[in-house]
Amino acid sequence: MTAPIAAFDRLGTETAFEVLARANQLAAEGRDIINLGIGQPDFRTPDHVVEAAKAALDRGEHGYTPAAGIPPLREAVAADLKRRHGADVDPSTVLVTPGAKPVMHFSILLFGEPGAEIMYPNPGFPIYESMINFTGATAVPIELHESTGFSFSADDVLSKVNERTRLIILNSPSNPTGGVVPASEIEKLVAGLAAYPDATILSDEVYSWILYGGREHVSLLNYPEIRDRLILLEGWSKTYAMTGWRIGYGIFPPELFPHVERLAVNSYSCVNAATQHAAIAALEGPDDNIEMMVQAFDERRELIVRELNTVPGFSCVDPGGAFYAFPNITGTGMDSQALQQKLLEEVGVAVVSGTSFGALGQGYLRFSYAASAEEIAEAVSRIRDLLS
Repeated sequence: MTAPIAAFDRLGTETAFEVLARANQLAAEGRDIINLGIGQPDFRTPDHVVEAAKAALDRGEHGYTPAAGIPPLREAVAADLKRRHGADVDPSTVLVTPGAKPVMHFSILLFGEPGAEIMYPNPGFPIYESMINFTGATAVPIELHESTGFSFSADDVLSKVNERTRLIILNSPSNPTGGVVPASEIEKLVAGLAAYPDATILSDEVYSWILYGGREHVSLLNYPEIRDRLILLEGWSKTYAMTGWRIGYGIFPPELFPHVERLAVNSYSCVNAATQHAAIAALEGPDDNIEMMVQAFDERRELIVRELNTVPGFSCVDPGGAFYAFPNITGTGMDSQALQQKLLEEVGVAVVSGTSFGALGQGYLRFSYAASAEEIAEAVSRIRDLLS
């Protein structure tokens, strides 16, 4: 068999799924496992969303759909962004995708090539760096540090932008840190990017609903000076507890849209019909389920931060958004990967090593608090007992 081409050797993976597989294997062997590794809400998809999918199937919505998504859904996305952010979005620039990953995949493919530079958050969602490396572009980290609440510094970002910078990836609220970038840093970055008109921005705002402490989401859609070079990534998975439905979307500049639409045709053809009708119901239905879920996450956030700060060798700052805690574990004297494995194998607690999210994640672990308060308390109790 012919060996795979070199580009595929540069592809990474998403370790959370590897941890999930091992946790499931141990559970199947009879171990009592608490999974705080995988990033998905532990709530049911809202009933009205499920019913909309059933109704679509009953109506016979069983065939292919347009590659970019059915027109009513693209219009619903535009209406939702107008309602939430006051931003005018042309439905013809909305690409509906099977989950949000294709948006980052396509965006990085558009701009990545040898000689190009693409900036990405570190620690950050692992697929950013993986796909940049795959294209042969140079991955330039945007460093996120605990001392600033894991927000980027606009001055630091701008100091690294040059004529080779093709794409800048931003993510707020952040996976894995829960960091939220304040409006002041975003405004400073947007102003500074006026000097680099060829640099496109990919803004990953998939956690935009999940914020705490009175914080408000700052969407890059609200900056008209960069709209002609802005790609927005959003989706339903986190906000509506629809991870398994596999649906997301991207907003692309008009000149890029034909290219990503062809990529869609060449890769997955279209998103399944019933899911798209469910997504319309999610956007147009009540927000009660979201508010309930965010309130529950906020209570769990307070619990997990308080509890993690009682673990010997741990210290944890308050995450401002998403549903992840990212404690500093350097006081244990262990590296992140070794502690991840020790916690799963010895006390049955699944978490993810910070190094799964980039080199700057060394000395940290990611905990998902999309789990019950009882599970969180028990998990941290096991860790505390182990490390005492």
